[in-house]
Amino acid sequence: MKKTLFNLALLGSLAVASNIALAEPAKSNCAALPNHATLKAALTTARHQANGGFDLDMWGTIVDRDGIVCAVAFTGLNRGDQWPGSRVISAQKANTANAFSLPGLALSTANLYTATQPGGSLFGLQLSNPVDTAAAYKGPAKNYGQPNDPLVKNAIGGVNVFGGGLALYDKNKNIVGAIGVSGDSSCADHNIAWLTRHGLNLDFVPAGVSGDALRPDNIVYDITAQAGQMSGTSKDGWGHPACTAEVAAIAASLPAVQ
Repeated sequence: MKKTLFNLALLGSLAVASNIALAEPAKSNCAALPNHATLKAALTTARHQANGGFDLDMWGTIVDRDGIVCAVAFTGLNRGDQWPGSRVISAQKANTANAFSLPGLALSTANLYTATQPGGSLFGLQLSNPVDTAAAYKGPAKNYGQPNDPLVKNAIGGVNVFGGGLALYDKNKNIVGAIGVSGDSSCADHNIAWLTRHGLNLDFVPAGVSGDALRPDNIVYDITAQAGQMSGTSKDGWGHPACTAEVAAIAASLPAVQ
């Protein structure tokens, strides 16, 4: 009898799982966001501007306000011209910036670095919204970075806490999603993401934590070295490790938000 009940329960669970697997893809608000071609053009233009990095090609991902992937693009000639692992990282960054920004307060992924370190007030945040691996690594790989990238129309999830993810705000200062960029140093990723967002005309950012009214969600370089800690302590709690003096200078002179 117990075995029969167990089998019935198992069959029920499998039926539920089957229904979930066959469910229609989540509906998105991607129609109001840049498409693949527009993202690729803006990302490519930004990648070739001064960013303080290693002059590497990049991945970029846009998600809508519900975290649904709308577009994935790369700047090289083919998908192998930029780090393959950065495709999913770019999607994580987009998901993070969207998930932890609000209509009245933008947080870049760079702003989350200090608080998520051991002893920080947000330690463990990186584990709070796992990546959907079934969506992240679904093939065929030949479609990665193309208009029909398998990530499109899926909620990727994931939390990333270093530079490269920014929330997107339209001309009415409404948050409409986010962009994630990956493929170079985390500091250069932030600069490239910023320039890409500016090129997409989705940088009407209402407020942030950077302390710079012209660049509210900019990366913050206020970490002071402390013995026994690799990166030290952040004065205001939003700091990100500095990569080079050049990249920091570029960040300080990025275009002001609109």
